[in-house]
Amino acid sequence: MRQPTVVFDFDGTLALGRGPVLAYARHAARALRDPGLVDEAIDLLDLVDAGDAAFLDGYDAVRRLALTRGADDELLEAAYQASRAQLGTGEAPVVAPDGLGSFLAELGRHAGLVLATNAPATGVEAALAQLGAAEHLLERHYAIGKPAGLAVVVEKHLATGPVLSVGDIWAYDLAPAAALGADTALVGPASTRTDLRPTLRGATLAALYDDLHAWAATAARGLTSPLDRKA
Repeated sequence: MRQPTVVFDFDGTLALGRGPVLAYARHAARALRDPGLVDEAIDLLDLVDAGDAAFLDGYDAVRRLALTRGADDELLEAAYQASRAQLGTGEAPVVAPDGLGSFLAELGRHAGLVLATNAPATGVEAALAQLGAAEHLLERHYAIGKPAGLAVVVEKHLATGPVLSVGDIWAYDLAPAAALGADTALVGPASTRTDLRPTLRGATLAALYDDLHAWAATAARGLTSPLDRKA
């Protein structure tokens, strides 16, 4: 049976807001005894949100800043894990794209919905429930080691039907899927970049709800996708 699949990233795609990244910055700042790091991190996050291509995302910006202030990989990994333990709490709040639960419920009528993230499972399961996504993502992959790990997930599902990969980082969330012939949807600040060529692009996932519904319904009927690839 033909089974279209939509593969979602987590941070920056299903879970929005600076809360988790700022928690990461605070834990790194405490370990370094450098409270000024948080203020500088906020300035860098402003650049990330404005579409600055110098950083992959907010986590990359904080990591690179902390390295210049004396952090090492061990300290940063501990700070990251501590921040993930707070995911979805008042210390690291997240919000969903508008209407996420209803959107996923409808999309799931036509496609299998998969979560594929580099994040560990810590905190994510509870956050998915909070965001209204947990009951709709029946297959979940954590700490998969993107970009290579995403290719494994996408290739598996291409064997049974079309695949659309959705995320906010081209190199990790979309490029491996595109290389295998899957469709892609780029969301977040990087969606304004003209050097990237996803199938779809939008400021947030919510901006693409109608297009994603159209893709899934068309793919389920075995028809050629009506979606034009955006330059």
